[in-house]
Amino acid sequence: MIKYVSTKGGVSPVSFDEAVLGGFAEDGGLFVPQSIPEISSKQLHDWSGLSFTELAFELMSLYIPRSIVPAVDLKTLIEKSYRSFDSPDVVELVPVDEQGRVLVLELFHGPTLSFKDVAMGFLINVLDYILNKRGEHLSIVLATTGDTGPAAAWAAAGKKSLDCWALFPRGMITEEQERQMTTLNADNVHAVGVENCPNGGDDLDAVVAGLFEDLELKRKLKLSSVNSINWCRVMVQSVHYFYGYYRAVETPGESVVFSVPSGAFGNLFGGYLARTMGLPVGKFICANNSNNALHTVLSTGVFTRKELIQTMSSAIDIVVPYNFWRYLYFVSGCNSEQMTLWMDEFQTAGEVTFTSEVQSAIKDGFNSVSVSEAETGATIKRVFNERDGYLLDPHSAVAVSAAVSLKDTIPDQERIICLATAHPAKFPNIIRSCLGAGSELPAGGMHPALTRASKVCQHLRLCKLEHLEFAVVDAMKSRLGIKSDKVH
Repeated sequence: MIKYVSTKGGVSPVSFDEAVLGGFAEDGGLFVPQSIPEISSKQLHDWSGLSFTELAFELMSLYIPRSIVPAVDLKTLIEKSYRSFDSPDVVELVPVDEQGRVLVLELFHGPTLSFKDVAMGFLINVLDYILNKRGEHLSIVLATTGDTGPAAAWAAAGKKSLDCWALFPRGMITEEQERQMTTLNADNVHAVGVENCPNGGDDLDAVVAGLFEDLELKRKLKLSSVNSINWCRVMVQSVHYFYGYYRAVETPGESVVFSVPSGAFGNLFGGYLARTMGLPVGKFICANNSNNALHTVLSTGVFTRKELIQTMSSAIDIVVPYNFWRYLYFVSGCNSEQMTLWMDEFQTAGEVTFTSEVQSAIKDGFNSVSVSEAETGATIKRVFNERDGYLLDPHSAVAVSAAVSLKDTIPDQERIICLATAHPAKFPNIIRSCLGAGSELPAGGMHPALTRASKVCQHLRLCKLEHLEFAVVDAMKSRLGIKSDKVH
């Protein structure tokens, strides 16, 4: 049976359900499988005609033991997780150049119009399944820079086994994204707008990490997280790479390139998983915006913390891409002692400089680009004008811009699949600005679900960053009927 270990090596191996329920490992590391399973060339060919849900079942079966989730239950959970998507294929593939070589994989056909729905619904349903079997309850707490919060809130709404606490930096996400969290009529969903966050979501990540480091508090409040620190999230994100691949190639075995808008490295780590399992990926393009920590480490070997820059692609405004630690764990040869040294050095100095050997290993199979605001906006306008009004959201535009800039360095026979991670309707003001002064919002820049959310009452908790830990713990205790601490 596959077991899960911490990247820091400080806890004994745990089962799948324990890894998913725990979120963070108790030593502060991230859970990973002891080894990544590999598929055969026969499986690669045999799976090419499967639907998205059928493919998800085959891939998730490699990581989830039948003793924890029997096959019939796993199929039910997968089907339930994608039932509300507005595309029968779950995701769709669209060419955005005349040659049909650059393709956009639309991952935003879920209930909150974001790629986070692709994995979040399944994760929440798995958590609910495990908790109901155990007769237990969890408080899930997460930080969001735009799309994770709405996806988690929608998936958790109404589930008796869960309370969902979604923390977001007020004023640093769009009103559309905020309202997707605050207009749900669900007693178990709590959106918390946090003010005075100079480093945006990274400030919130630090508070969430601190909550998990207090093991007594974690047990008392029964805390877990559904950010991409949770193993299940990144595991499920390997599926859309396989499915997109099969829709792009003529014959399984051909090589492709994926261009991925990257912030916390969770989506890219899903791609790394897929390639390590046996998916023929020539290169990954790590597409950063101006917050280019990943581009910096991939191009220079220096992993450093910089000041946050607010951009139009706010969901990838990440200063510390925490899933990169998972990638480093495997690059290091699963050396948890080395990982602990690197993580401690980064925590203390805010920077780690890797040896030339490690840098070479990190760069293997990766290219990277830092895309400016001007390039992002120009890409939205160019694709709209050249492809019959097709709209990219700003995150997808970062991926397309990066792909086009590197297109001539990629073998002609390899198709480039750009991941489109959000519906453009979530960014109406940005779309208008990019298309030009006085532009009307095109039909593709609107969605009925967002129009409705703009008209109804909001349910919102507010606090300042300096009081966030006390405020959210106090609110959780109140929700659970636990006596709260006095305010001094």
